[in-house]
Amino acid sequence: MKEYTYTEKKDTRSGFGVGLLELGRTNPNVVALCADLIGSLKMDAFKKEFPERFYQVGIAEANMMGLAAGMTIGGKIPFTGTFANFSTGRVYDQIRQSIAYSGKNVKICASHAGLTLGEDGATHQILEDVGMMKMLPHMTVINPCDFNQTKAATIAIADYEGPVYLRFGRPAVPNFTPADQKFEIGKAVMLNEGTDVTILATGHLVWKAIEAGHKLAEKGINAEIINIHTIKPLDDEAILKSVGKTKCVVTAEEHQMNGGLGDSVAQLLGRQLPAPLEMVAVNDSFGESGTPDQLMEKYGLSTENIVAAVERVISRK
Repeated sequence: MKEYTYTEKKDTRSGFGVGLLELGRTNPNVVALCADLIGSLKMDAFKKEFPERFYQVGIAEANMMGLAAGMTIGGKIPFTGTFANFSTGRVYDQIRQSIAYSGKNVKICASHAGLTLGEDGATHQILEDVGMMKMLPHMTVINPCDFNQTKAATIAIADYEGPVYLRFGRPAVPNFTPADQKFEIGKAVMLNEGTDVTILATGHLVWKAIEAGHKLAEKGINAEIINIHTIKPLDDEAILKSVGKTKCVVTAEEHQMNGGLGDSVAQLLGRQLPAPLEMVAVNDSFGESGTPDQLMEKYGLSTENIVAAVERVISRK
């Protein structure tokens, strides 16, 4: 099992903030809109340096999406910022009608996704957003794993023409990917080559998949671990190549089992390469208040849950 180390834990939302500031300095067409959550989205630095390109829309998320769509007509590249729940569930109609339908070049940047929003509870956590957004034609869906990858993704999506949903979170997580990485939309990242099982992880579950890989190695199981940072478009080629070798797969994500990464992988395998599949995800449930670690444990998103899923899926080969 390949060794991965980190010197610090950092929140992925800060990676977004740093990437946005860098874009402000290099791309004059980038503008930012925020729905009264500047500090939470780490958009302070952009606002301070580029006040003429920053728009505080207040607690009016639907209006923010409409404004962003309109700005693209004048050649601007708007980055919207609010919590994932308010970036999707509250404004789905506006995204569908004003952004996705006509392929507007809006970057929907969503923080505090999943259970790790923590103590704010079920009304603010969202575990359905990936499914909602990936079902929209023209929409690209990205879920990076750490600070460095979130920064790189933020910068990369400015050069991509079309609507993007960029999902990130609040808690500090291991920052282990290269600071100078090139982020390629739709291209999975091989973290560990293996022969016994494929683990496809996204977002905060990527580091847990690495931890699981070490525990599995102690049991004599050689796991192939792949970081699926782009859920749509899915890297079909990388997934089919890996599962063709290992003959079984586990997906891991901080999202509902229905509609998430595992759902996309199941569709792909069902069409092209049937194989045993286990999903580590929330099983048809809302969240609740608690610390991120407590919630990840309770809802079955731990390192141990990935190990157990691997053992189950291998037994079905």
